[in-house]
Amino acid sequence: MTLYTHQASNVRKTWALMIVFLIVVIGLGRLFSQVWGNPSILYIAVIFAVLMNFFSYWYSDKIVVKLAGARPASRSEFFDLYTMVENLSITAGLLMPKIYVINDPAPNAFATGRDEKHAVVAVTTGLLQLLNKTELEGVIAHELSHIGNRDMLVATVAVVLVGFVAILSDIFLRSRLHGFGGDRKGKAGVILLVVALVAAILAPIGATLLQLAISRKREFLADASGALLTRYPEGLASALQKIGGGRAPLRRANNATAHLYIANPFGPTAGRSFTHLFLSHPPIEDRIKALTGRNNI
Repeated sequence: MTLYTHQASNVRKTWALMIVFLIVVIGLGRLFSQVWGNPSILYIAVIFAVLMNFFSYWYSDKIVVKLAGARPASRSEFFDLYTMVENLSITAGLLMPKIYVINDPAPNAFATGRDEKHAVVAVTTGLLQLLNKTELEGVIAHELSHIGNRDMLVATVAVVLVGFVAILSDIFLRSRLHGFGGDRKGKAGVILLVVALVAAILAPIGATLLQLAISRKREFLADASGALLTRYPEGLASALQKIGGGRAPLRRANNATAHLYIANPFGPTAGRSFTHLFLSHPPIEDRIKALTGRNNI
């Protein structure tokens, strides 16, 4: 197993994911167009889905950096961070990603971009203050592994398509709530309306669960790949333990980019009242155990 073991697999998963969601969008568009009695809804849904996919793919790095409130990290101001990313990139055989810093006391980091030529690694000032050198190397190796494995592409496509399914379903539900749309009379019309309502409710939930499952799996994968890169899994495990011990969420945490971070940006206790199915990240203790074989270090 190497840093690139899952790269080709993740590219295939991205195409498969796009095809599956395109089928879902076409299915929902077709169903909603029949209920509304307007065939153009299907064409609008498909065109909009393709355009969202295109823009999310080409501009994902710029969009995420803007949402996170990150700024470029210069070599002179963040010399140790800069040289660490540079050295680990060389070791991994990757191009040097752009480095950004988020002025936030909450310890966290993320990677984004469609490929290594357009990759971004961002860390918070809180992370730089909290971690020692080996721990920070573990985190950077984790983020570089996301780049090397190309799983950022999977995550970006997933979040955009999940968002589109949610928007499409929300528009339909709101229109029915306010009495807009075509009238469907007779038994067949009622059945069609009920099916469409159920689909509008369940489709976003199912799409979100799929996105979250992808996010949790990719975190375990990046942990393993990052540990292989540094040859010191205890460094990343110790970093995760410190990050998990934090209490304050990121100031600009939002659901659209939460899955990109190394740890839940809403704080370590966020989502604990819900089933693990609805967590964007695996529990910290599970990740530490996978790295070291122990629940803590």
